[in-house]
Amino acid sequence: MATFKHISSKNADYGAAEAYLTFEHDEFTMKPTLDENGRLVPREGYRLATLNCGEEDFAVACLRSNLRYGKNQKREDVKSHHYIISFDPRDGTDNGLTVDKAQSLGEEFCNEHFPGHQAIVCTHPDGHNHSGNIHVHIVINSLRIEAVPLLPYMDRPADTKDGCKHRCTDAAMEYFKSEVMEMCHRENLYQIDLLHGSKNRVTEREYWAQKKGQLALDKENAAREATGQPTKPTKFETDKAKLRRTIRQALSQAGSFDEFSSLLLREGVTVKESRGRLSYLTPDRT
Repeated sequence: MATFKHISSKNADYGAAEAYLTFEHDEFTMKPTLDENGRLVPREGYRLATLNCGEEDFAVACLRSNLRYGKNQKREDVKSHHYIISFDPRDGTDNGLTVDKAQSLGEEFCNEHFPGHQAIVCTHPDGHNHSGNIHVHIVINSLRIEAVPLLPYMDRPADTKDGCKHRCTDAAMEYFKSEVMEMCHRENLYQIDLLHGSKNRVTEREYWAQKKGQLALDKENAAREATGQPTKPTKFETDKAKLRRTIRQALSQAGSFDEFSSLLLREGVTVKESRGRLSYLTPDRT
């Protein structure tokens, strides 16, 4: 099931993007991994290409273009956009997906959807925690250096002009997701419906909170087991996950909003309705 993700960055150090793509980083802190001599550890098995950068590397080419057009000079400016296409781990064994093939698809996607932008395309053979999923990183300079035709996701004339900046709107993300789905269908790769999100959606922040919490719990349980102490529950839950569970339990029993509110209040959760939207306050919050 290929997934598609977008991250915008205000970091003026374009070299940091390439460093992340080519050297090992801790998945929780995002800091580079160092060997016993304090040196950066290169990633293994990746593929990398730059587009529209001429003979220069990505960072230098972006900085030169920004100076030429007088753009991306302020701290609050979005300097780059980072898109990630992650393929299903089964695509390698079931559908013959290789790192080279994924790199080719990534470069094709970048050329088609981000023309006129300086870009770096890098494919990694593995995901977080050695999940085995091949994934492609596409990082583009937010500044466009060439005029381009009006593409389906663009909605104003400035989106085509050189010296103007890329905008990742909601409509653009919908379009990119549909294009990833089409690409996977064409290449006979596994795919899910990216246009209708998961029933239980979580934010990036909650995802990493769950990962870090689970890691800490596993370490604590290992230490307890080594000393003969009873272990804690083996699955970590974020505060939001606990709240979702409490809400579902109340929903399964309630026949009206008042009953629903009363059941939640027994668990210390206050619910309020405003303009058709519900908000929840847990006991540990003010």
